[in-house]
Amino acid sequence: MPFPDYEPSLPVFLQTRIERFGERPLAVLNDDRIGYAEAGERSARLARGLLAAGITKGTRVGLLMPNGPDWVVAWLAAARIGAVVVPLNTFYKPRELGWVLKHADVHTLLSVPSLLNNDYVTRLETAVPELAGQEAGALVTPELPYLRAVIMWGKCDRSWAGSHDDLEAAAKAKPSLDDAFLTAVEACVSPSDTMIVIYSSGSTADPKGVLHSHGTLIRHSFNLNSYRDLVPEDRVFSPMPFFWIGGFVFTLMACMHAGASMVCEEAFDAGETLALLEREKVTIAAGWPHYAKAMMDHPSFRERDLSSIRSGNLYEILPEDQRPQDPELRSNSLGMAETCGPHSIDRMDVDLPERLRGSFGRAPEGVEHKVVDPETGETLPAGTAGEICVRGYNLMQGLHKVEREDVFDPDGFYHTGDGGLLDTDGVLFFRARLGDVIKTAGANVAPREVEVVLDGFAEVQASFVVGVPDAVRGQNVAAAIVLDAGQDLSAEDCRRRLREELSAYKVPRHIFFAATAELPFTDSGKIDKPRLGAQLAERIAAGDAG
Repeated sequence: MPFPDYEPSLPVFLQTRIERFGERPLAVLNDDRIGYAEAGERSARLARGLLAAGITKGTRVGLLMPNGPDWVVAWLAAARIGAVVVPLNTFYKPRELGWVLKHADVHTLLSVPSLLNNDYVTRLETAVPELAGQEAGALVTPELPYLRAVIMWGKCDRSWAGSHDDLEAAAKAKPSLDDAFLTAVEACVSPSDTMIVIYSSGSTADPKGVLHSHGTLIRHSFNLNSYRDLVPEDRVFSPMPFFWIGGFVFTLMACMHAGASMVCEEAFDAGETLALLEREKVTIAAGWPHYAKAMMDHPSFRERDLSSIRSGNLYEILPEDQRPQDPELRSNSLGMAETCGPHSIDRMDVDLPERLRGSFGRAPEGVEHKVVDPETGETLPAGTAGEICVRGYNLMQGLHKVEREDVFDPDGFYHTGDGGLLDTDGVLFFRARLGDVIKTAGANVAPREVEVVLDGFAEVQASFVVGVPDAVRGQNVAAAIVLDAGQDLSAEDCRRRLREELSAYKVPRHIFFAATAELPFTDSGKIDKPRLGAQLAERIAAGDAG
């Protein structure tokens, strides 16, 4: 098996990175730069601070920060002592943030006070009003019964918030928490221990907490690198957040296996991102399709020296001799949080034969697929479309607070909810989601989550949310809304109120108001979402943008 030559636990993984790559750069965000050895030193100090605060193996530690050195150090510090890291979506609004903190049983939250226009201090107080007036490190709130501490990286004037500096000071006040003690703690961390809980919207209204072990994360990220050409000299730009499995496994851990470095930014801006790519001499540039278009349309594009870029999926900004002649003949990959990222993959730097146009690669060694009839569960022959199922070492341990038999079938396969087929050579062709989850610009949106908020508006009788095709983003979120008699609501006001409850990417780009009789329903009285999606797409194509 293409697995690493050391025990796949975070303490051992980190030590091998330090030994092999030492002073090489690991991550940069603005003026904050960190190398592999420094990441080890900084995370060791923080790890001792966490131990001094009572954090131990299995303790849930939330992480609310942007991609960059601080995120990396906080993750390493918690994971190397066996705590379970819960990365939190930096887009979360108060309702979403409070829900995940409670569902994940977070004990200690490590956070920045704010990021761009996101005020996390206010969001936390909105989600948990009981925080007001409490003392740092001794929180007791019925709303979040497991939460005991919030630690801030930066200035915060709230009595309930502790500081990063105080945490490290607590470790210094306990001489017994020295390097030897930290080493003893790390020796108790095993590959089978849970390292992280990744929250993904999936196809239900509530996010799902996906549990992954040290062994799975380290082995699979190592295995996936065998399909790539990452080298220590690479400087990788990717906007994929570390709180999603793609950013965590396919960017952060992938770079660490290779000894490469990550170039991070807090938010995409075409001009500033172009300057960043040039200044940092990025060699691999990844992102969503609309990034490339925005950068090419920027006035400074032709003045930028991007000759250092040799690879990535932003094909349009690659030097001309590095661009594939036909991007559709490059393999895609298919994955999800539950499968630790890609469960199908192939070399992405070579052209495929025409017969494999639009394919999604094969299962890596140690992973297997089957395609089943979604109604009967019967395994289907090659060439027949059905539901894609996955089994192998890369699967999650389970879903938090969901019994195992409700997650995997009796043969240990996970039913992904994705529709597709396998050819006779085992190459996977993805067709579409079997459920109604909306995939927009790399993010999953559960329609029901948006509908719950819309239905809570006093003016709204019913709402129906679907995905509509978009050439750049894959899909856009669209809503058909039925108002109560005599009520009035504008699309602009609707979006404004939704943004107070939901992350920006969940807010519908297209909003249509309709009478119930104008909407398509099945014979059983349920909304026919495929037909509704088609109707709304036709209206958008005809110029009615909603």
